[in-house]
Amino acid sequence: MKLNPKLLIGLGLLLIFGYFLQDLVLGNDQYAAGIRKARAEKNDAFRRGNTSPLLTAQRATFDSLRYFAPDKAYRFMAKWEPLVAHDTVLIQLTDGKAEKYLRWGRASFTLDNQPQQLTCLLKADGKDTTLFVPFTDKTNGFDTYGGGRYLDAPKPRSDDQEIMLDFNAAYNPYCAYNNDYACPVPPADNRLKVAIKAGEKSFHE
Repeated sequence: MKLNPKLLIGLGLLLIFGYFLQDLVLGNDQYAAGIRKARAEKNDAFRRGNTSPLLTAQRATFDSLRYFAPDKAYRFMAKWEPLVAHDTVLIQLTDGKAEKYLRWGRASFTLDNQPQQLTCLLKADGKDTTLFVPFTDKTNGFDTYGGGRYLDAPKPRSDDQEIMLDFNAAYNPYCAYNNDYACPVPPADNRLKVAIKAGEKSFHE
């Protein structure tokens, strides 16, 4: 029996559509599950760990940090522009002191139909294996910590043209939980004009 070519094409398109739909649904579920697992582990570390920024009295009643729901719309493969001259910059701390960082490169992406750019830093002592991206956005002082948040990003290889920025992993500085800590203040060139509704929200006891 001969099959109608149009039927074969239709079946093929249906299979392809089904594959991409499955990848979209399951991929999102798996991604969200990974985010939730990482957050649960952080909650446990804050509750039990010796390195927790919370005071002993806070840990006794601590339940969970507050987060936006995982959203892959805030996960970007950003354009990567390495800086040939890794000039040293002093990043101000909340206690008035400063720490030395290297300007390693710039990451560019589009959000809300607006071009965005962030400077990615590397600690000047060279011990960190990931880039440090402190930033502010329009949620600060409302849904999120007023002083801004941080993002860690994988250090690109010399021939990489993109860098992963996943704002679902954005986190608060320790001084958001405890005033005894001194934290880097996001520099002026990392002040985004849009709302990043992803990652960690402000801390409430």
